[in-house]
Amino acid sequence: MKRVYCLYRVSTKKQVDKNKNDIPMQRDACREFAARQDDWLIEKEYEEKGVSGYKVSASSRDAIQNLKEAAVQGQFDILLVFMFDRIGRIDDETPFVVEWFVKHGIEVWSSQEGQQRFENHTDKLLNYIRFWQASGESEKTSIRIRTRLQQMELEGLYTGGKVKFGYHLIDSGMVNKKGQPIKKLEIDETEAEIIHLMDELTLNKGYGSWRLAQYLNENGYRTHTGHKFASMSVIRILRDRYYCGYLEDGTTSDILQSLKIREESIHKQLQVILDQREVSNTEKRQIALRTKGKAMLSGNIFCAHCGGRLTTIRYQDTYKRADGSLYKLDQIKYSCYHKSRKLCECDGQTTYQAVQVDEIVSQIIRKIFAGMGSAPEAEQLEEIFKRQVAANQTEQKRLSIKLKKDKEQLEKLQQEIGKALMGDSFYSSEDLASAIQGLKSRIAEAEKEAQKLEAEETQKRQRMETIAPEYLRFKSWADEFDQASLEEKKMISCQMFRRIEVGRGYQVSVEMNMTYQQFCKEWSGKSNITEAVV
Repeated sequence: MKRVYCLYRVSTKKQVDKNKNDIPMQRDACREFAARQDDWLIEKEYEEKGVSGYKVSASSRDAIQNLKEAAVQGQFDILLVFMFDRIGRIDDETPFVVEWFVKHGIEVWSSQEGQQRFENHTDKLLNYIRFWQASGESEKTSIRIRTRLQQMELEGLYTGGKVKFGYHLIDSGMVNKKGQPIKKLEIDETEAEIIHLMDELTLNKGYGSWRLAQYLNENGYRTHTGHKFASMSVIRILRDRYYCGYLEDGTTSDILQSLKIREESIHKQLQVILDQREVSNTEKRQIALRTKGKAMLSGNIFCAHCGGRLTTIRYQDTYKRADGSLYKLDQIKYSCYHKSRKLCECDGQTTYQAVQVDEIVSQIIRKIFAGMGSAPEAEQLEEIFKRQVAANQTEQKRLSIKLKKDKEQLEKLQQEIGKALMGDSFYSSEDLASAIQGLKSRIAEAEKEAQKLEAEETQKRQRMETIAPEYLRFKSWADEFDQASLEEKKMISCQMFRRIEVGRGYQVSVEMNMTYQQFCKEWSGKSNITEAVV
């Protein structure tokens, strides 16, 4: 009597007792096949539920390892499976697993495909081809599933997992193959308002993720499940580009755009702040880590003498009155980190009164904003961009017509060469060659110019999409700076200036970020916004 061990496997747990290739069906088929043999007796059955034969190596599958150990110990004679791909679907591994069992005296059988032998070279080749084909089918299935899931996502349909904060599920009116209703995503207006609040507090008041979570929790806001917000969940919401209508790989659709909660320009501004706060090197950080302090400047203020960062400290000064009595005054100061810790030779001041430095920087900001008085409004700026693009397109059209004429003339001249060689042309071949060469040079230059104009048009369109939102933000700062809270002023100065330096005698110089410096160059007539104020 031959001892038989059986192996049953399904790739996903959803297949168990549900699909045509489920384990009960495999078990029944193998038992019926064994019963038809005269001397077979099934002694043991192994089941693998939710194990992919394409993704999981045999070395990581307990059932395969147990079968190998039993084979070495001579505990069975036949390995029976429903189909050979139940052993695995990895083309550069599974054929050799089957061959291993055969070499150890184990017959490998399939209830549907018969016995796998290795008696000649053809058997080995067929064995390899079988699993190469099975691997290919798994790969195709995987691609089809990924493609369909992405298509469903682009259609705004629910594909499983947690529903993102800011959305809820509604009935799509469609059903799947099993007759179950398919859900689709819809913006949850209440939660969308919370996302807008998170964006506003991050951008304008400099709230960090921990402080933002604390604010939301204290004001009664909760997640989908009714739990409090955590710092990491806040960061995920601020980072997620899905709220702009895009999948992770950048693809989008009309449906996704209809699910947009956050503008792309806002998303980019958020990423700059989040990225800056993750910078471990404090010398490279511009954005304030926190905005709760009473000093306006933080993150991008440096000593003009040694280049070291100025840190904010609270200091208590003691003063003596005329009558001899003492009084103490708590003050916020900026301290040179390098000099206070004797890290280098710095000939600047150790500390600077924060209120005095803040007022000097505020004066510089007001002066910059005052110079923006002649800057266009949003509608005017958009019209300027449109005129620039239209002028570019007109020049491209003119050049295209010229190129077409030159190419037609070149074709005629090239045809004339043949006539000249036959003696049927009024022109000599030398004159024609010279004319053709000059025309080719002109065409090459025109094509180069056309490429340049096309690149400029693309650049102008991109500028309209990316610079315009930044410009509107800059204009809003100009209108609101004096009425802004200290937190808002701190975020304005952090984002407006790349670097602020303070030296002895409260000599202050500022270096604007390139984008805002460009605005000033175009609309206030200043090409270099770096100045000193006492």
